[in-house]
Amino acid sequence: MTLQQNIKDQVKEAMKAKDAVRLGVVRGLVSSFTNELLNLKRTPQDELSDEEVLNVIRRAVKQRKDSIDQFTKGGREDLAAPEKEELALLEAYLPASMPREEVMTIAKAKMTEMGVIDKSKMGMFMGALMKDLKGKADGDTVKSVVEELLA
Repeated sequence: MTLQQNIKDQVKEAMKAKDAVRLGVVRGLVSSFTNELLNLKRTPQDELSDEEVLNVIRRAVKQRKDSIDQFTKGGREDLAAPEKEELALLEAYLPASMPREEVMTIAKAKMTEMGVIDKSKMGMFMGALMKDLKGKADGDTVKSVVEELLA
């Protein structure tokens, strides 16, 4: 069973369990899948690949993190709390992210391979590293590791 079909089935499970938060999250994902299919010039009845589904989920996670950040900065913990709950549900669908130490090891090897010694090639280095770690590591973690290495 594909990841998309699994998430569609979870709509029914959330309805039966009367879990309003989970129901809202999975319905939002199903809607995002349909939007993604239309953006890719396919019909809503088509299925996304698991990688495309994960990209949609990553976007949703990023949106929740941005919202939490904005609400927290604005002193609105009452609005940040439900976003945190949704974020936890969304992150459960994503594969485990690579630990910072592992990212550091890979970044050091890539740095040596590319001959990067200062911040002037930071963009090129970051791009190459993100290409290697796509879907395996969080972008914020990679960015902090790169900044630490080039500091």
